[in-house]
Amino acid sequence: MELIYHYLWKHRVFGYPLTTVDGQALVVRSPGRHNDDAGPDFSGATILIAGQEWVGNVEIHVKASDWFLHGHDRDRAYDSVILHVVAVDDARIRRPDGSEIPQTVVTLPPEFHIAYRHLTADLRGIRCASFIPMFPPMVKTDWLESLAVERLQMKAERLLDYRRQLDGDWEQAVFTAVARGLGFGLNALPFEMLAKSIPLKYIYHHADNLEQVEALLLGQAGLLDSSRHIFDDYYQMLCREYIFLARKYGLRPMRADLWKYSRSRPQNFPHRRIAMLATALHEGVQFAKGLEKAAGDIDALLEFFDWRLDGYWGRHYGFGDMGEERVMPRTLSVASKELLIINVAAPFYYAHARVSGNIEVGEKASNMLMLLNAERNSKTSCWRGCGLDPEDALQSQALIHLRDEYCDRNRCLDCRFGHYLLRHHARGRLFDWKRVEENTFIEIPD
Repeated sequence: MELIYHYLWKHRVFGYPLTTVDGQALVVRSPGRHNDDAGPDFSGATILIAGQEWVGNVEIHVKASDWFLHGHDRDRAYDSVILHVVAVDDARIRRPDGSEIPQTVVTLPPEFHIAYRHLTADLRGIRCASFIPMFPPMVKTDWLESLAVERLQMKAERLLDYRRQLDGDWEQAVFTAVARGLGFGLNALPFEMLAKSIPLKYIYHHADNLEQVEALLLGQAGLLDSSRHIFDDYYQMLCREYIFLARKYGLRPMRADLWKYSRSRPQNFPHRRIAMLATALHEGVQFAKGLEKAAGDIDALLEFFDWRLDGYWGRHYGFGDMGEERVMPRTLSVASKELLIINVAAPFYYAHARVSGNIEVGEKASNMLMLLNAERNSKTSCWRGCGLDPEDALQSQALIHLRDEYCDRNRCLDCRFGHYLLRHHARGRLFDWKRVEENTFIEIPD
């Protein structure tokens, strides 16, 4: 409950003029900086009490008596508090010198608490789904634009983390990003682990031999085990190659049980995606340099990611029980290539701009997303019922980010939709509650 009052103070969401408990006018010029560490809740706040300016710390409690319950009366760090914000005025607080700390009571209409209860209900869904159609278009547009940039920054930062861990090696960092991208969500983490488990220099040393590159990658993925009775000449050949190369380079494979197959079509199984990665690395293709050469051109990027599986992997999607021959796509679909542009190329250009200071390259990253088709999946389809149907990849990325980083994490207090809703109710501007009660939630499909 105290978190609500932190939120109200931080955003100055009050439905009426504030006064201290002894009736003096209170004006909040600045709420200060929210403190997540030990000490008062907000520091550097600026307030006016009866026209006199005060600058200092603010402490917030549900009950005023919580001051003593939390031991602040014994902690000298709280002597500098200039205002005590409470919901229940059940005590007066004095400093060691006997002076009383000014105190104000913040109360909110029942409608606010109803709205907050709906937003923070422990259900898998879009808590504010019934309200979104009532929001002004500008509120929705501005928030989606911010979310899209936030997601792009997050992916770029992950790429820069790879680079920092690799002492500035762009190629190995982008190789890791490409591998993760080929995981397409379901196997993103195992693919990332695979890329981190083997230096590119080992792969480049054998890049003229596709079977050896496949052996290195499939072996490191834990998908080659010579002790298994798989009567497949190609499989046995790859096992022999991996045993030799693993001993040569001192490699240790991942656990095979890290890979996921459920909800995945055979052509998307890890074996084929890893074979696709091997095909991309064949003949020493360099990802970072390839992306730089494409220079953000969509057609050039689609061509860059146009890898083709021939031979064994043109007819198989695995070994053993999964090794039956069948006709299946030999290249990535346009949608899959666009996902690689979204998840690898755009973050690369944004990250590169951060390092080089080239703002134009950074802007190119977001502009690229506006030229790509919106993603169609469970994370975007759930928003259509709220009237949010993405027109391009920039908007679909925003909606995916909204679900992943805000809805699923119950961060309604950090979300502009939640903030707009709570601010309205704090000021007595009510929505149609009959409609809301009849259709409060839209469930998000798995």
